[in-house]
Amino acid sequence: MAVGVISSCKAEQKIPYRTAFRALGVSESWFYKWRDRPPTAREMRRQRLAEEIEEIFRGSGGTYGSPKVFIELIRRGWRVSVNTVAKLMAELGLAGRKIRRRRGLTRPGKRAAAPDFVRRDFTAEEPDLVWAGDMTGIDTGEGKLYLATVIDLFSRRLLGYAMGVRHDTELVVASLNMAAATRGGDVRGVIMHTDRGSEYCSRRFRRACRRLGVTQSMGRVGSCFDNAVSEAFNSVLKVEYVHRHTFRTRTEARIRIATWITDFYNTRRLHSVCGFKSPIDYEREYRATLAEGLAA
Repeated sequence: MAVGVISSCKAEQKIPYRTAFRALGVSESWFYKWRDRPPTAREMRRQRLAEEIEEIFRGSGGTYGSPKVFIELIRRGWRVSVNTVAKLMAELGLAGRKIRRRRGLTRPGKRAAAPDFVRRDFTAEEPDLVWAGDMTGIDTGEGKLYLATVIDLFSRRLLGYAMGVRHDTELVVASLNMAAATRGGDVRGVIMHTDRGSEYCSRRFRRACRRLGVTQSMGRVGSCFDNAVSEAFNSVLKVEYVHRHTFRTRTEARIRIATWITDFYNTRRLHSVCGFKSPIDYEREYRATLAEGLAA
């Protein structure tokens, strides 16, 4: 009796498959032969491509969309279209960053603002012509951690940064001093562009700029587009890293954000402005080209 029941169940399990075979117009033997065949060269290539796409995506912290993944694949020697990459990423469930709106920290200073020497032209022909600075807040289990940054408009390299419990003048001065140290100390002639926040209008920050030979430049109050590069960095930091992690303490946030800046953003993250190179690679290429020109 038990044997008859089992045989009946097996027969019933085959019915859906046989129905599918008839619907597709193929024989049962052909299906099993197709299923058990070794993978074709095309299927193996597609599998390797999918694995490399996943590797590149994971290496970016899960932030790269199909255009940047495509560029990395081309640099690795792949011949593939960006549409194929986009399709495979969709099949693999790999999606790049999603932008969120953020609240600004700018509080207009009471002192006179510096002129705007940048006027929304965020290009620079060489390093250390124009820097941009800003501040942003990061949520932790202990409360806000504030980050002040200095970015070179030539390469988008983050030259200086400082983090602290309060968004005050001490932070912006520390980030400026770190940027100057990164460039070897002599930064005379650099234009330092910021918003009109009270920290940047303070006497202490103005003295720090004068001491280094840096000329201040400021956009208008309430206009994020006047300091777009710094605003863009804050967005990248939040969307590509901060919003994907939880920081129990300010110390943990400091360490992990500093690591992300030094190990990924400056050294490996692709920037469209830099011809899809990292900021440091872009600067190295520029200096190598300059040296070749001088030697010729």
